[in-house]
Amino acid sequence: MDTGSVRPAVTELRLSAFKTHRGVTLPLGPLTLLSGESGSGKSSALQAYEILARLGSGESLARAVRDVAGSASACVPAGARPDEQGRRGFRIGCTVDGPAGPVDLDLAVQAEPELRIVGERLTGGGQALLTTALTDPDRPAVQAAWHTAGATPVTRAPLPDDRLGTSLLPLRVAGKTEGQRLVLAAAEQVVVALRSAFVCDPRPEVMRGTRTAMAAGSGGAGGTGARAKKAGTGKTAGKGAATPTAAGSWGTRARKGAGNGAEGWGRDADVVHDEGRLRTSCDNLPAVLERTSKECARRHAVLVAAVREACAGPVDGLRAVPRQPDTSAEGTAAVLAAGASTGGGRSDSGAQHAVQGAAAEERRLQAVVDRGALGEMPIEQLGDGELRFVALALVLLTGPGVLAMDPAGEIPSAQQQMTVMADGMDRCMDRRQTRELVSLAVRMAERGHVRLLGTVRDPSVADGLPGVQVLHLGA
Repeated sequence: MDTGSVRPAVTELRLSAFKTHRGVTLPLGPLTLLSGESGSGKSSALQAYEILARLGSGESLARAVRDVAGSASACVPAGARPDEQGRRGFRIGCTVDGPAGPVDLDLAVQAEPELRIVGERLTGGGQALLTTALTDPDRPAVQAAWHTAGATPVTRAPLPDDRLGTSLLPLRVAGKTEGQRLVLAAAEQVVVALRSAFVCDPRPEVMRGTRTAMAAGSGGAGGTGARAKKAGTGKTAGKGAATPTAAGSWGTRARKGAGNGAEGWGRDADVVHDEGRLRTSCDNLPAVLERTSKECARRHAVLVAAVREACAGPVDGLRAVPRQPDTSAEGTAAVLAAGASTGGGRSDSGAQHAVQGAAAEERRLQAVVDRGALGEMPIEQLGDGELRFVALALVLLTGPGVLAMDPAGEIPSAQQQMTVMADGMDRCMDRRQTRELVSLAVRMAERGHVRLLGTVRDPSVADGLPGVQVLHLGA
């Protein structure tokens, strides 16, 4: 297998049997945009990728599919009939390129009558490195066999049927033989690539500082988790463990309460509040802007320049300032609601105190646009498209250390690529704004640290831009 220094990345997504897709293979480049009519399966493709990414991060299968509308049963292809035991399911997979060469991961998931992974296959270097199969339906386990190439060619052992076996291999394989080292290299490559995904869905109604919305929780379309895991293993660290993260464009910051956070990835509602890490709905944008503007003036200047091109009216700057106290009845009610949502006046754990303190820290800041001679304007007064542009541009200009995600901390950041997943990337934006955003993505992808997978309504926004691949679904 190849031993080059290529950064691990998902280069192919396979939808063998998933929702409306059957036998579909999507090649993924550094910049890939999916287009097509409504119902063509654009969002479904991103959902399949997200399920793989969550499993690669060590999440249970139930958590990986819980945010799919209609649960796991909705992932079953339309018209699929159950077998004699009433079982139905779906099949997805991917190819990850990297130092170990192309590695294929394919999954067969049973969605009914109970949710479980019934088959997994990891292939690299022309040979099967891991295979699993359900041999006893009454046991919550699959029989796994992985390549050894020693005195015993294959090692067999049971693995849980609700976890990705590939993510568990570093805990089970000693790495003593050449075959075992092949297995470890392939598994680590797949896990690193899958864990390097960040699902971004900026929500203008929350970004505008609608405190009641923030208090209720901002469960967007994905995001990454808050609990520490040993990189490349999916192993969850104990309480109080430090969270290993790769250095992003703006560096890293310790996460508050990391040991008590949600497992694996997680939606915004699961992520421990940290004013320095941008969540998937971008509801804490002001706090992150305050951090990034101080830590990297050059990148912040690029952000301001991009916002200037995308927004109406003059833009001389973008920063966070102290929010003026809201003494109105509505403001008081919102504060009380926020307290109730984080445990009310009585806190039973240090984690609740941390959440309440971080949420209060976030509420003290407000993002403003410097309009020059026109003065400062609160960012919430921007249009929906402008707000989404600011958030997505900030994500493209940052890295894992600034986003609420859990990358492989034991792998140097220089050997990783972050994949930004943006369903409905051009939602609320006009063509000019979308093209400016894609142009920014082109510039960042040239550095080799950022990849983009998004869906758009108008594929012409990428016309003439180098390196952008547009896949038309449903054609």
